[in-house]
Amino acid sequence: MPDKKIIAVAGATGQQGGGLVRAILSDRSGEFSARAITRDPESEKARALADLGAEVVQANLHIEESVLSAFAGAYGAYCVTFFWEHMSPEKEFAEATNLASAAGKASLKHVVWSTLEDTRESIPLDDDRMPTLSGTYKVLHFDVKAEGDALFRESGVPTTYLLASFYWENLLAPGSGPQPDEQGNLVLSLPMGDKKLAGIAAEDIGKCAFGMFKRGPELAGKTIGLAGEQLTGEETAEKYAKVLGRPVRYNAVPFDVFRGLGFPAAQELGNMFQFYTEFAEDVGRTRDVAFSRELNPELQDFEEWLTRNRARISA
Repeated sequence: MPDKKIIAVAGATGQQGGGLVRAILSDRSGEFSARAITRDPESEKARALADLGAEVVQANLHIEESVLSAFAGAYGAYCVTFFWEHMSPEKEFAEATNLASAAGKASLKHVVWSTLEDTRESIPLDDDRMPTLSGTYKVLHFDVKAEGDALFRESGVPTTYLLASFYWENLLAPGSGPQPDEQGNLVLSLPMGDKKLAGIAAEDIGKCAFGMFKRGPELAGKTIGLAGEQLTGEETAEKYAKVLGRPVRYNAVPFDVFRGLGFPAAQELGNMFQFYTEFAEDVGRTRDVAFSRELNPELQDFEEWLTRNRARISA
């Protein structure tokens, strides 16, 4: 409907943005419509969103004019950056810069910015508890997003700062989740010690973001952390055991061991888990499961997510 307020969604074919687009489109009688922003409107995922009723537009987040064109005429925007595509802090900060600048120039009424904590406020660069990365960061994909917060404040656009949690989908990657040991027994290995890890289904991030847009300016200027559930490694293994119907043992991997595993993001993720663990109370306190459910009444807990994804679990 032409009189609906347009929400322009960056990263619309990704996990967060895709969840938001689908949430908007499923609310047929609602006040919003979805503009899906993607680099490739002809991709399978983009076409699927178009088939659902989304307006699909092409934009390159590394060109401000391209982002500004995609934001033109919109009421609001969901802004997210793409660290894991390039693993470059410089490129991620450039994406945040262009999103914030375009949001201001387009005079948007509400932005939801997907950000994370600046881990350096808890672990200074000269703290040798964990290695410093790229000379400037402790956890790159956290710290750069946090640097982007100031860009949105300076833009003058009413902005809600969304803090996501650990994606449970990460546990579906090859070699993740419970793996058989030499005896064939299932072992869940995570570097979380005995602390709780705040987690969430990626689709639910987008649904919660939709709840933020529906609440509107009352959430402007606020930082809102999301989680579907907060579980220790032992509790996570117990949930797996219940759904899989066989025992699962938890193995608390030391941070340094994880950082030394040798895959490209091992140090980055090892530092992330160490931050999650050493500051678990702070991280958990900012991620309110009850309020996440207020924003998204369909919020899944871990067992529900596991059950829905049973066929995708390699164990």
